[in-house]
Amino acid sequence: MIKITGNAFDPWKELATFQCEMNRDGEFGACANFIGTMRDINEGDSVNGMFLEHYPGMTEKHLAKIVDEAKAKWDVLETLVIHRVGKLLPHDPIVLVAVWSAHRKDAFEASRFIMEDLKSKAPFWKKESIGATEKQAGKTRWVAKNTGGY
Repeated sequence: MIKITGNAFDPWKELATFQCEMNRDGEFGACANFIGTMRDINEGDSVNGMFLEHYPGMTEKHLAKIVDEAKAKWDVLETLVIHRVGKLLPHDPIVLVAVWSAHRKDAFEASRFIMEDLKSKAPFWKKESIGATEKQAGKTRWVAKNTGGY
């Protein structure tokens, strides 16, 4: 399942609900998940908020392609991808990627693949509000590149 939402979500509740509803008890031996939250610092500056934009339709299509590629490479039973858009505050969950599989290796590798591709290629754009100092107060900036990776 892929879900883009403008509403806050509880990743642990989403995981529990989805796992109950997928009705695959006994089939999976592993669930690997990644929960990404908004940081309050980036590039050495305090960040007090962010607006995350996406391209409706295109974003969901791209995420579906990533999930399909993961399912082709690894033995995956189920996937759950939830991504937040709109206004976010530090510590808010932004993304949840979960993969269920019979074995942990497939779950770990597929989950990492989905998250890395999502982070580097999916059509999301982040505009940060910075301003811990008087000089910065009220400034915004677009995030030019995503952080992290392998």
